[in-house]
Amino acid sequence: MRLDPRRLAVLRAVADAGSVLGAAAALHLTPSAVSQHVARLEAEAGVTLLDRSRLGGRRAAGLTPAGKLLARHAGRLAGVLAEAERDLAALTGQVAGTVRVGAFPTTIRHLVAPAAIAAGPHVRVRVQQIESEPGLAALRAGALDLLIVDRDAADPAPQRPGLAASPLLLDPYQLAVPAAWGAVDSVEALLGRPWVDGPPGSVARRSLDRIAGQHGAALERAHECLEYPAALSLVAAGLAVAVVPALALPDPPDSRVRLLPAAVLGARRLDLVHRAGRHEPSPAARLVAGEIRAAALDLEPDRPGHRPSRT
Repeated sequence: MRLDPRRLAVLRAVADAGSVLGAAAALHLTPSAVSQHVARLEAEAGVTLLDRSRLGGRRAAGLTPAGKLLARHAGRLAGVLAEAERDLAALTGQVAGTVRVGAFPTTIRHLVAPAAIAAGPHVRVRVQQIESEPGLAALRAGALDLLIVDRDAADPAPQRPGLAASPLLLDPYQLAVPAAWGAVDSVEALLGRPWVDGPPGSVARRSLDRIAGQHGAALERAHECLEYPAALSLVAAGLAVAVVPALALPDPPDSRVRLLPAAVLGARRLDLVHRAGRHEPSPAARLVAGEIRAAALDLEPDRPGHRPSRT
């Protein structure tokens, strides 16, 4: 019996994600490809690893006792590889390897891209644009090494078993108001105007909920945008007002958009997340994480509207 370590990694991804579909999304494979890898591993091992009685058309899957045993060994194998990377880095004094970073557009621009350059020629940074929740699934499944997530700063830190998070920065919200609306100097003056909302669970939705609650107002949430550039385009067109974090503001500023800082808006918090295993993050991921934190320090988030630069 000879087990393919690559297929063991796929089995571990199924165990971590809790489903074939989740593993497929995390590994950037089709569900059928994941199923084929597991089937071939079953042929190599001579035992059933996936409990297919639970598929039910949804591809939610559990592992058999043999599958759980091999998934645990796959986890230890990943730890051995990580320890080998650490030992080699210590021996040669040179950190090298590939680091997969998940982030969203504003943090790719201001944090990840500068970190990738600063990490040096021996560390290859692979970037995936991804939102927080699918990113966490990919991180747990081993498809990412580092992930930047956001949350409203007023909310408590969530519990994420098996993962460790460290704060990066606070990104203060501002009101983006159409310049065509003329002089507007308060949130109260905008309560009867149309607003750009965010999708359920987003920090943009959370900030609008807070404004509505604090002012006892039913805001006209005329639009819903997933990303801030889309929201700002509606503001520039004179269609609505939007709550936008400072890092999402365009550079150079758009003359069609006026910015109205307001303490009541609060801020979003950016965190850097990685798996909390004994051998993680790897030396290369640790180096990239350090450069991401250095880029965050350069942003000086206490200066709303400040356009950051790396020196």
